[in-house]
Amino acid sequence: MDRKTYCLEIRGDYACFTRPELKVERVSYDVITPSAARNIFQAIFWKPAIQWHIKRIEILNPIKRCSIRRNEVGKTMSFKSKHVFIEEARQQRTAYILQDVAYRIFAEMEFIPLDQRPAEQREHEHPEAETPRKYQEIFERRASTGQCFTQPYLGCREFSCSFEFIPNAPEGMGIAENRDLGIMLYDMDFEANPSCPPPLFFHAHMEHGVIIVPDKNSEAILR
Repeated sequence: MDRKTYCLEIRGDYACFTRPELKVERVSYDVITPSAARNIFQAIFWKPAIQWHIKRIEILNPIKRCSIRRNEVGKTMSFKSKHVFIEEARQQRTAYILQDVAYRIFAEMEFIPLDQRPAEQREHEHPEAETPRKYQEIFERRASTGQCFTQPYLGCREFSCSFEFIPNAPEGMGIAENRDLGIMLYDMDFEANPSCPPPLFFHAHMEHGVIIVPDKNSEAILR
């Protein structure tokens, strides 16, 4: 079986899933985006042989907001400059973020056969060792014991989160709320342009605290 669905329960004190249309101040979406959810799964386990697809998000805690003041660097480093003086580029900005968040995220692990990967990824692999079950067992072991390659976070790296692997989790309900969340970031299209991927969006609806995430190739994705 090339695909299998897993569930993680994610919790954190603060989160900020920045809306890209607001440039000056950071303003978070109401809930976690599929791309941020994918990053959490990849922080636990990722290899060129697999891809993660977010399928379902259950919002477990009421949506609460707060504002904080943060120091940010107001410029980016160019190819010509070798350094940035933080003291000269520091800016204090207000961020409108989420507080006390909890989600159950269902994601599908897809196994990519060796002959479908780029040539540079196939050079050091052995076909006899490449099976979907091999990678499924690795993820299950790592997620069950709390292992991760990098600390999972909720939108911004300073907002770290805890995670719990929920084996054989049934699909349930979230908070008792329906909400039209508007146009939300889906993910970056790395397949279209790996060096400068364009953004993908979708119209997100929360029903009984649940967001059903559409397939990347469906008509619901806005390019």
